[in-house]
Amino acid sequence: MAKLSLFERRRRRVRTALRRRAGDKPRLSVHRTGKHIYAQIIDDSSGKTVAAASTLGAKSSGANVDAATKVGSDIAAAAKKAGVTTVVFDRGGFLFHGRVKALADAAREGGLEF
Repeated sequence: MAKLSLFERRRRRVRTALRRRAGDKPRLSVHRTGKHIYAQIIDDSSGKTVAAASTLGAKSSGANVDAATKVGSDIAAAAKKAGVTTVVFDRGGFLFHGRVKALADAAREGGLEF
């Protein structure tokens, strides 16, 4: 139970900081599980998802760092197609290392700025 509460505290702290400095930029939200990793670009002013990518439909082997890198490049391509170039990175309650960092680095290399 303590682990869940620490996760929730981190998630709320990150989300609050994002709201302060996001302005009108869309949010790149990342969620990871043991089997998959998901990323979506959300326009909070309208509450709509602009672009999304995940390992769910991919033929990659699980949610390892290579799969996260692929999702990062996929979300960057989908964002370009939707006309989004600048986002704020919402890591949720997840620490910025491993798969989350790999996704962020691949999205930056793909052309997203955050």
